[in-house]
Amino acid sequence: MNNKRIKLGINVDHVATLREARKIDFPDPKQAAILAEKAGCDSIVVHLREDRRHIKEKDIQNIKDSIQVKLNLEMSTMPDIVDFALEVLPDQVTLVPEREQEITTEGGLDLENQVEHITKIIEKFKAKNIQTSLFIDPSEKQVNYASMTKADFIEFHTGQYVDAKSFKSRELQLNKLVECAQLANSLGLGVNAGHGLNYDNVVSITKLPYLEELNIGHSIIAKAIFVGIEQAVKQMLNLLHS
Repeated sequence: MNNKRIKLGINVDHVATLREARKIDFPDPKQAAILAEKAGCDSIVVHLREDRRHIKEKDIQNIKDSIQVKLNLEMSTMPDIVDFALEVLPDQVTLVPEREQEITTEGGLDLENQVEHITKIIEKFKAKNIQTSLFIDPSEKQVNYASMTKADFIEFHTGQYVDAKSFKSRELQLNKLVECAQLANSLGLGVNAGHGLNYDNVVSITKLPYLEELNIGHSIIAKAIFVGIEQAVKQMLNLLHS
């Protein structure tokens, strides 16, 4: 079971989203990352999207140079982004799917026909001592495929749990997450989770067995508009560790 302190990764993408609304240099996601670290988070997460809609390469380098906690780079498997990651050397990469015109990441990787391709990419990162994670739906099939790639972690997409409309359906989604977390652990995979988590729905997720880290962005950045980054992070940490 999960006796560890659950770590919190803060995704600062939407600070850059606000910046890009005006195409200027402010607000700076680097400053948000510094404040989140000061508040006690365990890692900073950034997603370098193929369309560069928010985070840019310069943001990642600036953040990496400014923080002491882990830098987790979410990314697709496009060759130019893989090459950039191998150059900038984040502490961890999380491979995610991308679909044109999606507002946010709509689901996990479908690994069924990608095991060989993903394995080769993971080998490149392992050669640089970069931890690897695969963003997948809570499916036994996907967990099994993930283990074949020799990734260090899986990160469960928690969208189905978040979007559940009834207590019964939410319990079903939680049970699915529990079963898949147990399977992942038995296969030697570290267990992380994230997507759509907020101050109202996160506590149940903290009960997942073997859970190591939650990665949360939008709800914390939105809360920060009213209370500031440090207070928003601290409030989430209190929920994780209550």
